[in-house]
Amino acid sequence: MADAWSEGDVAALARPGEPSVLLKLRRTPIALGDRGVLDLSRELGRAPGGEVEWLGRRYRLVRPSLADLLGSLARGPQIVTPKDAFHLAYLAGVQPGVRVVEAGSGSGALTVVLATLVGPTGEVTSYDRRPEFLEAARANLERAGVADRVRLVRRDVATEGFDTTGVASVILDLPEPWDVVRAAVGALVEGGYLATYTPTYNQLERAVRAMRDGRLGDVHALELLERPIQVGEGGTRPAFEMLGHTGFLAAGRKVG
Repeated sequence: MADAWSEGDVAALARPGEPSVLLKLRRTPIALGDRGVLDLSRELGRAPGGEVEWLGRRYRLVRPSLADLLGSLARGPQIVTPKDAFHLAYLAGVQPGVRVVEAGSGSGALTVVLATLVGPTGEVTSYDRRPEFLEAARANLERAGVADRVRLVRRDVATEGFDTTGVASVILDLPEPWDVVRAAVGALVEGGYLATYTPTYNQLERAVRAMRDGRLGDVHALELLERPIQVGEGGTRPAFEMLGHTGFLAAGRKVG
């Protein structure tokens, strides 16, 4: 069965109204922290979607969505939120099969998004100068089941540059991305994209100036705000609270 469960697959226990519980399938019982032990060995070889009873409740054992994966990450450094992560990937031209560079691994949230988008035939190289951040990212990538698509490198790209070239996309989530723009442009293929993520106006201005000085074309910047809508019969309205400023996104393309 092509879509059958195999040992080592990342699966999600899903139930309406509750966060999914992620786990790796094994032929032996799986310890789930202080919530007990669950034996899913009988699911191996079966198709996803089977019903599982656990702690007196019924769940469906399904393939995890990207939202499930991001919601399960162990948090360390501040992460790039999903609303920004997906648009950064869009601005950087990330698609299946390409090679992508990321500088600033952090907790690995953006790395998981990039690794998912490039698919099994693509590759992400993620750089960070702090070993504890790389270890946090590694653990989250393994939890998400995409560690085999990512090369983690301890390196200060501001002073050492990148150790790879010919990549389709470079994304910089760094305090001083302007110091890395020249190296990033050198790592890109012709027609490739550079995207940056910065929290303040001053950082955004310096990043965009460096991108323009670096002869990148179509340099533009934006901010995304997320406002939930409370939907009811005859009473639909915006929520009182929203996810406002998290960071500024900027991007440009290497052309000529």
